[in-house]
Amino acid sequence: MDWNTLVKHIQDLWQQAAKIWLAGGWGMAGIALDALVLFALGTHIWLNLRSKGFLSVPERKWRRWIDHPSERKGPIGDMLDFVTGGSTISDTAMFFQELRTTEVAPFERDLRVMKICVSVAPLLGLLGTVTGMLATFAALSSGSGGEKTMGLIAQGISEALITTETGLVIALPGLFFQYQLYRKHERYKAFLAHLESVYSQVLYRKMKETNTTSETAAAAV
Repeated sequence: MDWNTLVKHIQDLWQQAAKIWLAGGWGMAGIALDALVLFALGTHIWLNLRSKGFLSVPERKWRRWIDHPSERKGPIGDMLDFVTGGSTISDTAMFFQELRTTEVAPFERDLRVMKICVSVAPLLGLLGTVTGMLATFAALSSGSGGEKTMGLIAQGISEALITTETGLVIALPGLFFQYQLYRKHERYKAFLAHLESVYSQVLYRKMKETNTTSETAAAAV
């Protein structure tokens, strides 16, 4: 397929899509806005989760970074720098809680908004169906049965079917997208919980060794 044929094919598809879109009536504007919020928010969540880097650093490496701060780098290194600033178990718990408040909570809020958008898409399609059927019945009741009336009936049925289909087309991939992001978000939360557990154990062991050394030194005196 040469370049001109490809461009003509794209132009034909665009014209058909615009024709179908206009036939869907005013309900398509609401569905478009819902889809824009849904997928823009999903892309924002996906990019943010990816930037955390928790899937790209093996556990063996970040475990080593706990005892070797100079080797830390990237988002996980910055995270370790933040949560390892305390000297006690309670300090560590406080830092991890602050980390969850600033990083995990926004993800949960955005995922809830995505879930609402997924639920709203088929409802907007159903609303378009109702308005389309109302237009159809209005044409049946007021028309004389001529070509103009048949055109109004066809327009109403077309609006009803297009909005229903578009609502479902937006909702189904949106639901799958939201589910995948939810699973990735759960993995991020599990990573933070595991990191907190590992670092707390390391810190506890260091504190115990320090106390033992101090008691031995005191006994020697």
